[in-house]
Amino acid sequence: MVGKRLGDTGDRGSPAKPRSSVGGFRPDAVAEAYAHFLAGDRAASAGVVRGEVVESWERSLRMVAPLLLDHAPVLDGAAERWRTGRIASAFAPLASELTQIADDGDFVAAITDESGAIVWVAGGRTMRRRAERVGFLPGGRWDERDVGTNALALALRSRRPATVLATEHFAPMVHDWVCYSAPITDPVTGSSAGVLDLSTTLSRANPLALTTVTALARNLEHVLGAGPPRAEPALRLRTLGAGDVLIDGRRLPLPPRQVELVTLLSLAPGGLTLEGLHDRLHGDAPINAATTKAELSHLRRSIGDHLGSRPYRLLGEWDADHLAVLEALCTGRLDEALAMYRGPLLPRSCAPAIEEHRHVLSVAVRNAVIAAPTAARLATVRTAMPEDPYLAELAERFLG
Repeated sequence: MVGKRLGDTGDRGSPAKPRSSVGGFRPDAVAEAYAHFLAGDRAASAGVVRGEVVESWERSLRMVAPLLLDHAPVLDGAAERWRTGRIASAFAPLASELTQIADDGDFVAAITDESGAIVWVAGGRTMRRRAERVGFLPGGRWDERDVGTNALALALRSRRPATVLATEHFAPMVHDWVCYSAPITDPVTGSSAGVLDLSTTLSRANPLALTTVTALARNLEHVLGAGPPRAEPALRLRTLGAGDVLIDGRRLPLPPRQVELVTLLSLAPGGLTLEGLHDRLHGDAPINAATTKAELSHLRRSIGDHLGSRPYRLLGEWDADHLAVLEALCTGRLDEALAMYRGPLLPRSCAPAIEEHRHVLSVAVRNAVIAAPTAARLATVRTAMPEDPYLAELAERFLG
């Protein structure tokens, strides 16, 4: 999700074809082992198919006829019942973020109830159509009993994050899919509350997806444990890797300079004078402060009462992704920070204060990953910092 958007690995215009290898995964070899397995030859799976997948195949074989399955069974009313419960209320503030992730990377995102029935779905256009064809839609049942081995079922059963790649699925209808799932545990009762999932095709596989969905699941659990969720802020800044300002979920068509102004005000919640704001925007450039004042007048027409004056400041409920990343880093929630870090702060901006904060944020993310490296974390940060030689060396050691 950093630099290239999550899942941005190729052309969206044609159906994805499985690659010969994804992180050492060999879809053709696993497909051959799968065919032998269905024919009764279990030995062919040894050393080729992961143990937890073979165990799931064994369970699935007693319940599912995979070659006859072309879509998941659908449970009427599951989504409607879920929408009236605590989980749905806690999930509401996260829905727009998960939707954006799915749209940006042409994933399909889903949440299930405790039984494995899908109760909410969002997705990019291509994956959403593919999902509908196989019953990956509200009401679709994706537990082992109904469709066999898949990441949602494994995460639901093991209560650990799970990935299932292409031909590891028990049902051939999703043999070109890759699914990344994380379980949701209700912190009040300790019971399973469902699964969060991101799915795409094998050609778009990205280990960051598992980090992302796991962080979102933990965030959802945190909201559940904190009681009734707060209302989503009316004004939202999405400035990492992009430059969007949203009001009530609607993206405002602001020019870059006005996005810079909102971002600078977010970095100074106590407010700024016109001179202070002008200095942070233009530095020593020979530009009259009247230009900045005119831009602020135009900005007020777009965001209305969210812009205060004397001093200039943001009013009402608002949030900013770049501040959320720093907060997560400062409180030790590195995976959550990486899930939110979609790229450098306003990458095209030359405003001095923004350039400074961009550097501070990127160094903080880089240092945090170096201090606690994992393969998924390095894959994330390398996408944002492809020219960093030390990160390249470290990633090579972890990723091979």
